[in-house]
Formats: sequence, structure tokens, C-alpha cells
Amino acid sequence: MNIRQIVPSTLFGAGQVTQIGDFIVAEEADVAFVDHQLSPVQQRNLETAWSVKVVDRTGLILEIFASRARTREGGLQVELASLNYQLGRLVRSWTHLERQRGGHGFLGGPGERQIELDRRMIRDRIQRLEKDLKQVRKMRATQRAGRERNAVQTVALVGYTNAGKSTLFNRLCQSNVHVANQLFATLDPTLRKLELPNGLSLMLSDTVGFVQDLPHELVNAFRATLEEVVEADLILHVRDIADPEATMQKQVVEQTLEQMGLQGDGMPIVVEVLNKCDLTPHVTSHITENIHGSRLALSALDGRGIEDLQALLQRWLQKSMPTYTLKIPVSDGRTLALCHEKGVVIAQQTDDEYIQMTVQLPLRYATALGCIKKDEVW
Repeated sequence: MNIRQIVPSTLFGAGQVTQIGDFIVAEEADVAFVDHQLSPVQQRNLETAWSVKVVDRTGLILEIFASRARTREGGLQVELASLNYQLGRLVRSWTHLERQRGGHGFLGGPGERQIELDRRMIRDRIQRLEKDLKQVRKMRATQRAGRERNAVQTVALVGYTNAGKSTLFNRLCQSNVHVANQLFATLDPTLRKLELPNGLSLMLSDTVGFVQDLPHELVNAFRATLEEVVEADLILHVRDIADPEATMQKQVVEQTLEQMGLQGDGMPIVVEVLNKCDLTPHVTSHITENIHGSRLALSALDGRGIEDLQALLQRWLQKSMPTYTLKIPVSDGRTLALCHEKGVVIAQQTDDEYIQMTVQLPLRYATALGCIKKDEVW
């Protein structure tokens, strides 16, 4: 049922409240879901009018997240979001504890109401959760610093929920991340090393799916997870191109990225991955010269287009690698083999004793070699 006019006290107008209430009675429903964010007052008034439990959009998403959390980190994030949501929705459930006495003996003054005790307990729990999640963010920052020292490039998969990110992740990395045809099947970020056909490698990150009107409680609670997207060198925006609402979903993802601060000069390269092309054969790829803004059609389910994606990632990695000039003794077959296997040889000149080579190499291999002069960074 669509809202004709927003009423501050109940969201719906009086006629719609009565109409929905009659439907609830006829269907003998125990819970009413409202696909809109409700204020605490609106939720309480609707529960009074309908005599059933009322759950708004944020509450339903939190329930789904709670059922999907599989790790300690995911559980911490969901609990934090849930407590922040509940803080303004506490109701008095203990009428026999109308007011507790404070102080000592018989002369103690009026203490805290039960609802005040509940709020204080929730705030204390929120502080503990935020402290635990701060440690999680610290751990992730340490891991990212290690990858940066080794010049490991990170690629993040983002997209609307149920767009096929985890299926693509498993296809690329030969992994076994949980996949299901359901909303928010993935909550916890998963990183795997992706080996490309030419010997280059990168870190691929699978992240939580976005959704329209994502509650701010979730954005704040999942900051540690979303940092993997913010710090990524390349973003693969996975889209379910067979979904009739694909255009709306694209806008939601772009708005969420902006909400995370990814816009303007701070925006990494974004490539659109049009998934499920097995259902939409008319959708084609369009690869631009500088990769940014490229569009690539594939099917994570049957594997078509995966080689094109690997080639695009390989090309991007090569462009991001520094260019070095090496003077290598002709007898040093190990270094020569490393340059050809792990890098891209641009030019090479040979005399009786040395090979003068211009080569692109990942930094972790270049720093292990002697006689290196950095020539240019792309």
C-alpha cells in the first residue's frame, strides 16, 4: 500500500491505518512490516492501533543481518547497529519497577526508572562494542600497511545485494565463500590472493552488498568492513544486468560510495562488471583506453567473460607498475627469468657482459634486485 500523505504521528493517514488494521485482523497476522523508516513515536502509535508488533525497514534489515552474521566481527557490527537502533525505542516493560529507590537504608531518594537503567546498560554495551570494533579497524589498518609495503594492489567487489559478487569472487579465486540467492548473504569482508595468467597477482576483496535506503546505523557499524572499499586501488562495480531495476540499483551503489567519501579526486578507478550476461546476450562490453569507466559483460555462473576480466586486471596492474632500468650480467639467468616471468619487458640491449633492460616490475620483486634505477612511474 502506497502512502497518500505522510502523517507525523503514524506515517499513514487515519483511513489507511484503519484499512491496514482490518486487513491484519482478517489475516490474523502477528507482525506488520512497513517498508519505510519509522520514528519511535510512529512505531509505538501503529502498534497501539493494530495491536501487533510493527517492524520498519531498518528493523527488518537488522533482523536479516543478524541471521547472516557468521563471524565474531560480523556479530559485533550487527549488535552495535541493533543497539543504536533500539536506544530510542525502549518501552517500559516492568510496571512493578515503576521507580527504584536510590541511596542506602530507608531514606534513599528516588533512583532511576527502569527505562533509564536499560538505556544506561545499552550505552555501556555500545561503548564496549565500539572498543572491540576499534581493535578490528586497527588490525585491518595493520594488514593494509603490510600490503602497501609489499606494493600489493587491492581490488574491491562492490554492488547491490544479490548481484553475484560472491559467485564472481569464487570463480576468480577458486574459493568457497558462502553463496546464496538471498539478500546480504555476505556480511564479512573476505580477501584472497588472485593469481593472474601472466604471473602477476593482487588482493581481491568481497564486501557487503548495498541496498536502497541503507540505514545510517548500518553504515556506521560496518565502517571497518567498508574501509576495504575506501582503501581499494580499483573498484569492480558488479551489477545484475538481468534485474529490471538494474538502473536504480546502480544509482544506489554510486550514492552509497559518495556517502563513504569516494568522490572527486579521492575516487579510485571504477569498472562496471555487467553480471548475468547469460540471461542478457544483447549486453556487450566496452573497454576504454585508460580502463576508468570501462564496462565488461560476463557471467560469473558459467564463466563466460572471465578471461576478459582477467586481461583487464592484468592490463591495469601493468600500467600501475613502476618502470625500471636494470643492468644485468649476462650470466645472471635468475634475474633475467624473474623479469620476463613477473614483469613486462619494454626494451632490451645486450653486449658481451651486460644486458640493459627497461622493465615494469611489481615493487616487491624490484626491491629484491640489485643495480636498479627507477626510471618512471605510470
